[in-house]
Amino acid sequence: MQIAKIILASHGTKGAIAAENHALDMANDYGASLHQLLVVPDFWKGMMGDDWLNNAVTQIRFGKYVENQLAAETAEEITRVEDMAKSRGIAYSHHITLGKPEECLIDACSSNSYDIAIIGSPRPKNVSGYRSRMKLDPLTRALNIRLLIIPYPKP
Repeated sequence: MQIAKIILASHGTKGAIAAENHALDMANDYGASLHQLLVVPDFWKGMMGDDWLNNAVTQIRFGKYVENQLAAETAEEITRVEDMAKSRGIAYSHHITLGKPEECLIDACSSNSYDIAIIGSPRPKNVSGYRSRMKLDPLTRALNIRLLIIPYPKP
């Protein structure tokens, strides 16, 4: 199996970190480059708190606060993975986008020549936290490269 370019869909959850670790190991083993795709789910786009914010100025301030928080968290995730890749001598790049995770991964794979896409598996039902997940059916139907889904880590 020839692997020169890996795309990793990752956003810092436990499942995504398991995928990151596998992608870094695979990039190291094959001498491949690693491209991280970080998707900010599109539901954040309209997050204004309209139900409890009662004037436009407060809504705008809250919107800017949410945007700043997302930007800081996103930058932190990119830096974390980039540092791990660089410490192993792995060529690293990234792309941050807003949208539906599976659509963004499909678009990224169709416009670039990756050899494999790596993602984490969905969070188990008994584990708390937000479930920002890839819809696997449209992803597997449309993806034009190999897809590796890394199991969620055991507690």
